[in-house]
Amino acid sequence: MEKPYINHLAVFVCALLSLVIGGLWYSPLLFFKAWQRATGLSDEQLAKANPLKTYSLTLVLAWIISYNLAFFLGDNKTNWQWGLTAGLLAGVGWTSTMFVIVSLFEQRSLKYLLINCGYIIVYFALIGFVLGIWR
Repeated sequence: MEKPYINHLAVFVCALLSLVIGGLWYSPLLFFKAWQRATGLSDEQLAKANPLKTYSLTLVLAWIISYNLAFFLGDNKTNWQWGLTAGLLAGVGWTSTMFVIVSLFEQRSLKYLLINCGYIIVYFALIGFVLGIWR
């Protein structure tokens, strides 16, 4: 088996993209109010969150996600098309479907599912693209 090619800088940038995309996706410009209603979280509950803990853990977990996808895309024939395709397959086929399964048992609304799965799919597609093109 060949040693997979991993661009470690690209992986780190992909982890950062989780914060950038999430910051935009869940901002008032896009889905914040709809997401807040769908989750049932009040302004007071959101204000009690520890941003350092939340964003730090998000970055670490996104780094793990990015490395995982980078290993799947580690073949030297990987290009942006395969990266994008693999990202979409991972976003739709693994993570969003598992998110939906968990959400069904939590009895979450369709709006909740669409907002969160939309973010997941866009994020995975973008990091697949970045990992595929930034060889």
